[in-house]
Amino acid sequence: MSTAPEPEPRAPKPALVFDDPLDQQSSDDTDRGWGERTDSGGGAADLKRFLDEKPPHHL
Repeated sequence: MSTAPEPEPRAPKPALVFDDPLDQQSSDDTDRGWGERTDSGGGAADLKRFLDEKPPHHL
């Protein structure tokens, strides 16, 4: 006679997907954001662009 409680049912594991990840386009595969510049609005716009594009180690 066993007094151990019955184990609770486990949630199903997510299915494994074996698709080729290189067949899918990533955000790096697009040209969006490369070299696109709007017309310069003067010194204030240049300063804003400089501050937006400055690497975090230059803060």
